[in-house]
Amino acid sequence: MTDKQERQAPEATDNTNPGQVLAHSDQPGGPRPARGQWQRVLSAIAGLALLAIETGFHPPLAQTVPDEVDVALVLAVDISYSMDLDELELQRSGYIAAITSDEVMMAIASGLTGKIAVLYLEWAGSDSQAVLVDWHVIGSPKEAANFAAALAETPLRRAYRTAIGDALLYSASQFERSPVSAMKRVIDVSGDGPNNQGTFAPVARDEVIARGIVINGLPLQLKVRSGSWSDMDNLDIYYETCVIGGPGAFVVPVRGTDRFAEAIRRKLVLEIAGLPPTEETAKFVRTATGIDPLCLEGERRWQMRNRYEER
Repeated sequence: MTDKQERQAPEATDNTNPGQVLAHSDQPGGPRPARGQWQRVLSAIAGLALLAIETGFHPPLAQTVPDEVDVALVLAVDISYSMDLDELELQRSGYIAAITSDEVMMAIASGLTGKIAVLYLEWAGSDSQAVLVDWHVIGSPKEAANFAAALAETPLRRAYRTAIGDALLYSASQFERSPVSAMKRVIDVSGDGPNNQGTFAPVARDEVIARGIVINGLPLQLKVRSGSWSDMDNLDIYYETCVIGGPGAFVVPVRGTDRFAEAIRRKLVLEIAGLPPTEETAKFVRTATGIDPLCLEGERRWQMRNRYEER
């Protein structure tokens, strides 16, 4: 080797293997690894990925914040055999008309978010609860129409007994799977008779309002039936004493089929807009401690009915 060749040859270091050269870059930051070093880096990355799979490690995912609505509302509707088919049809059409009415849409628009979430379920005895229309977020006439159309498609049905307490507990459980966050949670329960099966109505009521849920009532006194074990002349008082509860809870009694649609619409407006009900349409109630004897009237009547039939 000549002197000129010795001066041009790269200087060897202790870390340089025979046959390995360092590729120089004209970019700032000095030399970059050659192909062999890149392969070792890629192998290390692949090893870490395999380790993550085997140990079940997953990087944290960004949490999604649920949509917020002003009110989450469960419509819990009585379909016991004490309701005639024409009453069931009246009840169903009343909710369909109310949810799409201008008054209800204006009440929705007046809220902070301008949206509510609604679920429609039917109930009768302890084992007879079913969701007919699952959670719908309503903030526009089109969304209200979608909810109404889904409700209109479901067939009418009836079932035995009247278990208001179990209906309240079932209704309360629906909020646990709601896809939205609500400033207020309300159960709107309607029925034409007292509890006669399952959990006592005031016991269930107290459990539900302890979760921060408001219960409003729509006692139905649509027809006068002489000799019926389930009929109560003071059903509105029963609902006030035994069923409803929570801050600002109220009842809207319905006396007569001609007032049903208007009563539902008025009740929805009060629940959505949070307006104080007038003396003529509803009454404020605070829940009592203990069980009032009136709250066991339905169970007492059912026992009397059974003894009468056993004679």
